[in-house]
Amino acid sequence: MGKIILTGDRPTGRLHLGHYVGSLRRRVELQNEGDYDKMFVFIADAQALTDNFDNPEKVRQNIIEVALDYLSVGLTPEKVTFFIQSMIPELTELSFYYMNLVTVSRLQRNPTVKTEIQMRNFETSIPVGFFTYPISQAADITAFKATTVPVGEDQEPMLEQCREIVRRFNGIYGETLVEPQIMLPTNQACLRLPGTDGKAKMSKSLGNCIYLSDTSKELQTKVKSMYTDPEHLRVEDPGHVEGNTVFTYLDAFSTEQDFADFLPEYKNLDELKDHYRRGGLGDMKCKKLLINVLERQLEPIRQRRHEFEQDIPEVYNILKKGTEKAREAAAETLADVRRAMKINYFDDKALIEEQAKKYRG
Repeated sequence: MGKIILTGDRPTGRLHLGHYVGSLRRRVELQNEGDYDKMFVFIADAQALTDNFDNPEKVRQNIIEVALDYLSVGLTPEKVTFFIQSMIPELTELSFYYMNLVTVSRLQRNPTVKTEIQMRNFETSIPVGFFTYPISQAADITAFKATTVPVGEDQEPMLEQCREIVRRFNGIYGETLVEPQIMLPTNQACLRLPGTDGKAKMSKSLGNCIYLSDTSKELQTKVKSMYTDPEHLRVEDPGHVEGNTVFTYLDAFSTEQDFADFLPEYKNLDELKDHYRRGGLGDMKCKKLLINVLERQLEPIRQRRHEFEQDIPEVYNILKKGTEKAREAAAETLADVRRAMKINYFDDKALIEEQAKKYRG
């Protein structure tokens, strides 16, 4: 069996820097390294509908936004199979079978689910589809026999739940499903990039995102308003870099080359941090550096996005072809699952013959 990657995003809006450092940048590297036999990247529209069921148009309109972001960061249909989740009905059937392997209490203990329920104020009335999305996520992963799933650390409980489902299925029905491994970002600052307001998570709903498609002007405005150190009131005051959003972003994005090009009086980020801690370094100087660093990252992405925006029908064609290819792979896995569960009645010639003999007397 080969090495297979599966990863994806919910189409609830344009993708932002949190997505980029958490997974998108690494996906492009993995695609180009060529160490994996297959790579599936999907748009999780069915999952997005679990908490946007009353606003399907939001999901519908954002399919193209996510697809454009995928292509603009450098993912290519020559190396990656793109697909739309809801267009693969086999995933729904797998989810249905997996529901028998998970208890309600186990879902309630999932830290990711608990956090998401609180964020959406679902405590008193949880939609069943949303509550069970760890199960549907397990179907997404196992349908393509994924060996590796690159995600942020907040998704670790989801991967563990998937592994539990795989182990339980294989224990009951025989070795059929592949147990996936998580791939976390290697840069600690990338594990969970905070929002521009310093909140723990960059989130569309909180309005604290820097989007991959933001213009230069939008980027500058957002960085200049970014949360820093509330105790660093004057330039001469000593400052804190821990919990300072500007420095968290510099940790995630800056390189020594950036310092050589944009702020040559410092050799690297460590020297900048030391100066900030001592005092005598203003927040705006650090923010101007960050603007240049992010602009260097985002400008090529903007340019590629603009090119793909000129031929939207072709973008949909890429999604259609990828979805057809992905469905073939999911159908193979579903056939294996049905065979293992002994519900492949019409294909089981031995069963038909055995029962024919039985009733012939």
